[in-house]
Amino acid sequence: MVSTTATERRSLPGILLLFAALIVALLTFIPTAAHAETTDDEGAMQTEVCAPSSTVGCLSGTLRDAGKGVVVSATGPGGTVSTETDDDGRWSLSVEQPGEYSVTVDADTLPEGVTLRSDEPQVRTVTLGANTAALFSLESSGGDTGNGGGNSGGSASADTGFNWDRLAQQAASGLRLGLLLALAAVGLSLIYGTTGISNFAHGELVTLGGLLAFVFANLLGLNIWLAGLIVIVLCAAFGYTQDLAIWKPLRRKRLSLTQLMIVTIGMSLALQYVFQFFIGASTVRIVMANPKPVQIGPVSLSQDSLIAMGIAVVVLVAVGLFLVKTRVGRATRAVSDNPALAAASGINVDGVIRLIWTASAALAGLAGILLGLVLNGINWMTGMQLLLLLFSAVTLGGLGTAFGALFGALIIGMTVELTNIWLPGDFKYATALLLLILLLLVRPQGLFGRKERVG
Repeated sequence: MVSTTATERRSLPGILLLFAALIVALLTFIPTAAHAETTDDEGAMQTEVCAPSSTVGCLSGTLRDAGKGVVVSATGPGGTVSTETDDDGRWSLSVEQPGEYSVTVDADTLPEGVTLRSDEPQVRTVTLGANTAALFSLESSGGDTGNGGGNSGGSASADTGFNWDRLAQQAASGLRLGLLLALAAVGLSLIYGTTGISNFAHGELVTLGGLLAFVFANLLGLNIWLAGLIVIVLCAAFGYTQDLAIWKPLRRKRLSLTQLMIVTIGMSLALQYVFQFFIGASTVRIVMANPKPVQIGPVSLSQDSLIAMGIAVVVLVAVGLFLVKTRVGRATRAVSDNPALAAASGINVDGVIRLIWTASAALAGLAGILLGLVLNGINWMTGMQLLLLLFSAVTLGGLGTAFGALFGALIIGMTVELTNIWLPGDFKYATALLLLILLLLVRPQGLFGRKERVG
């Protein structure tokens, strides 16, 4: 027995060496196989329109005025794939591995007289189940075609990328963003007006609406309109429950506004982690069908965008009429102006505040649904990314004023998108905040706010 154990001990180093050799061989083989697979996919020409799914991510764009047959390629973790534009200059590429992809246009396949403004590739991060846009600026003998394609012949500046068609496109995008921001900003402003709370968890209510729409429309397969109604009701119930279980008890304990603000920050972080736990960190799509573009003169918007803008206008008009024409709406404005005086005049202040929490959560949920459709995806941090713009809109219009929040959101949305003509990337958000600072230096109470004496 002792001899057998000794033999096993003497053979143990040999077994370990053999095991190590096998691991080295596997590590050597895997990169070689991966490289071989990439090499096989190198230059693969795709002809089908990409449809995002749980295993496929899409890159797409439009080279308007470039016509058919322009070769677009993307190189990244999944190798290199290529496609050609259709008659309208549209193209799409599908990849099965997420990560950063370098997208290029073969300049030799462009029509005569049309050139790329920059030879630099567009680097985009692709996630599975989402559609990512890659835009290229083209120049022609008749003028700049704009970022991703506008009609040639406009007054162009090679330094700024400005032309009238692009101005119209960015203005339409700004109006769309402003309307969707306004849905959430109006509720945020009413919460501040009636309670004095700066609700840092309001962005997560937007995220909640989008993610619940993904669950009901995508995972459960419900009709998008039915799913939207269910989500709005659930978000409203969540807002009602918030006030019933958290905010009313805290108000009765007479916590300071600073303490309540810290509670909203904690709730924001908690909701973000809940979203990550149940949905994950990737971007998800509410509907899997690719958006259908609609051309209105020089402006190109998707059908989803036009429907979302129409819904936003109808809802915002309804909210305005409710505040101005109904008895409850007038009571809401009275509580927002002076809660103590409103209570003394017989208004049920707690009831009004609960109504505001309920309606604000419903509006934020609706905004989340529409943003998820317009942006073609939503993730756990969408609301957090929008929160600063929402606070900017509320502050710009005047704290606590619903109509001020509406106009502030429209101004912020237009500023953000129009600035993108001259400034790249997320610099456009800095311009919106700079506008806010400049206005507050001149008019501290905001556009529709009232001057108040402090001290």
